Amino acid sequence: MKDATVSARVEYEVKAEAEAILQKLGIPVSVVIDSLYRQIIFTRGVPFSLTLPPMPKTLDMMTEEELHEKLQHSYEQSLRGEGRPFEEVFDELERGLG
Repeated sequence: MKDATVSARVEYEVKAEAEAILQKLGIPVSVVIDSLYRQIIFTRGVPFSLTLPPMPKTLDMMTEEELHEKLQHSYEQSLRGEGRPFEEVFDELERGLG
């Protein structure tokens, strides 16, 4: 019998995006939370990795050769039409800082 309530504060955008995905999948939020709790019990820990991504090297940390390789790689990507317009990248970065 379900007789306990879980309350958590999250960013509105995160909640809205996650709930929209769950709705498309036809899965109630409560089922996901219950499943997560059960997995925590089963694994005796958080059932996914909680690690920090490696920090990218800054320009002052790179050798000239590493910088050249990175620039060459980026140049070749642009010739192949890969990547995203810089305006889009900067807009995304600004939204993340706001």
